[in-house]
Amino acid sequence: MNNFVITIDNKQKEQIKAQYLAYQLPNNNPHVEAFFKIDNVSITLYQSGKLLFQGKDAQQYAQEWGTPSENRKAQPSLTQQVPMIGTDEVGNGSYFGGLAVVASFVTPDDHAFLTSLGVEDSKRLTDQKICHIAPLLKEKIPHQALLLAPQKYNEVIERGYNAVSIKVALHNQAIFLLLQKGFAPQQIVIDAFTSSKNYNRYLANETNRFSNPITLEEKAEGKYLAVAVSSIIARAMFLENLSQLGQQIGHSLPSGAGKQSDQVARDILAQYGMAGLEKTAKLHFANTQKAQALLSHRK
Repeated sequence: MNNFVITIDNKQKEQIKAQYLAYQLPNNNPHVEAFFKIDNVSITLYQSGKLLFQGKDAQQYAQEWGTPSENRKAQPSLTQQVPMIGTDEVGNGSYFGGLAVVASFVTPDDHAFLTSLGVEDSKRLTDQKICHIAPLLKEKIPHQALLLAPQKYNEVIERGYNAVSIKVALHNQAIFLLLQKGFAPQQIVIDAFTSSKNYNRYLANETNRFSNPITLEEKAEGKYLAVAVSSIIARAMFLENLSQLGQQIGHSLPSGAGKQSDQVARDILAQYGMAGLEKTAKLHFANTQKAQALLSHRK
């Protein structure tokens, strides 16, 4: 078995736990802070800051994170006082529903309008507020929205993509299409979901490319209005998709990847089999196996 160990800091610990939340499994080792199982690799995060990768793809996943010094490369200084494209995604951590990615073009002239609507990071807004202001943003702010429905998401995973490379492809395509419409940003910022090194590695596999420099910045949705706009539009898209899928399948589909998702998935399995989950859920999440176990115990 391939084994790779790197040492990370507390900030990276939180990044690891957020990125792999959907793959987390129980672990009784008192020294283990979190344990994840993803396809051909298991990842063990120790309280000490050691991160152990084991399995066929261990080296590939370890290289995504490198060492703290590698991940602390200085980012260019950004300012909101120029035309900017900002991107964000919603749905990555939810078992049910698709993955929505939005790129928005915002200029300083838009700032007063956005501030008047109370635009900020979608995580700080209620879903009711998001659904109220998203149509206003879509009408006023140039943007490119992409939604990868669960069934298509599962097909892409089967073709060899993973959760990170899918996001790289969607962010890149949203920016590319917005640039193709003739918008000329002075800066492009992506709410960081992986390291720049890893982003560029996956980007090399994409066909549609552009020469504009990009910056990946953590928590960018709370710093730049262009990213905040994208987070709100993407959240509204995700919620609408979740509602539509729920109506089609006859079950109220929860957001997230908790126990409620396991129970709803069990009920869908009982009624429709795997075909029902293929149309509504991201099958590589651990929730699929949990739902199958719940159904087995109920029989």
